[in-house]
Amino acid sequence: MPKNLSQFSRDEASKIQFVFTDIDDTLTTNGKLLPQAYLALSQLQQQGLKVIPVTGRPAGWCDQIIRLWPVDAVIGENGAFYMWLDSASNKIQTHHILGDKERMSYQERLSLAQVKIQATFPEIRFASDQFSRMYDLAIDVCEDVNPLSDEKVQSLIDFLEREGMSVKLSSIHINAWFGAWDKLSATKSLMMKLFGTDLDLANTHCAFIGDSPNDAPMFSYFKNSFGVANVLNYESKMTTMPNWITSSPGSIGFAEFAAYLLDTQD
Repeated sequence: MPKNLSQFSRDEASKIQFVFTDIDDTLTTNGKLLPQAYLALSQLQQQGLKVIPVTGRPAGWCDQIIRLWPVDAVIGENGAFYMWLDSASNKIQTHHILGDKERMSYQERLSLAQVKIQATFPEIRFASDQFSRMYDLAIDVCEDVNPLSDEKVQSLIDFLEREGMSVKLSSIHINAWFGAWDKLSATKSLMMKLFGTDLDLANTHCAFIGDSPNDAPMFSYFKNSFGVANVLNYESKMTTMPNWITSSPGSIGFAEFAAYLLDTQD
């Protein structure tokens, strides 16, 4: 059982320099980025902390996020790429897991998989943001559809895995892709490329906060792992829970987490 955020050592909190955060149901509440969470992002950045969303959301979203949000980089589609704003040129840069030619053939393979999934499960809907994805398929489990049953979700996951896809369940989607990348491997790559930092050595200077099963590898890796209160909704489905938990869910929980960190900074 995670400990309450208030039990997190203030001394350890003062050492944190990088904040990695999930988006859906961590930064947001009922699909909305509340002002409290946006302000918290800005305050963390103004204090000098590096703020980096790590999400299953698509490339189209990430382009907007890096342009408009007070963040230093963003990892998208569960680790398939990351984006940042180059300070020298003031232009967006993107690091892709696949090269240009690989992406073309990959898109064809993904399109064929989408057709097969829809034919096998004609009742399901792909996420409304599928059109702006480059690397994965997102099946809507509750965002814009009536919630799928646990049995239906599991049958979809089993089918996708039999098709040779990597599969992650978030609070709103089933994400599936062909490849071995994930949020953690992309985070390690980003840290080295953008900050010249070995994440294994800098673990105690980082924090991750999330809310759902696809965040479990991050919870397991980061010594300073946090969950917003709604992570408890998935406790029975989690392989690893965060070490600490906020009192409030979603946006308000993230703001609570940020305020605790900011209160310990010199």
